[in-house]
Amino acid sequence: MYYVLSGALVGLGILVLGVVLFRIVRVLRRFTRTFSMVTVSTQDRTGLVRARTAAVRVAIGQRRARSLTQDG
Repeated sequence: MYYVLSGALVGLGILVLGVVLFRIVRVLRRFTRTFSMVTVSTQDRTGLVRARTAAVRVAIGQRRARSLTQDG
């Protein structure tokens, strides 16, 4: 009769393992979704900073060119 108890414990263990794995997968999906949103937001902000930096470089170049033509 111990084999019935052993079988029931193995079945219960497999059930608990399945529930735990299901919850872990769900949490990992949520984490992956959040991580991708943060990555996209960071890339967007980085692109804006790069664009602003490029605009400042162009403006400085134009000022230098203007000051050189006025001095010359």
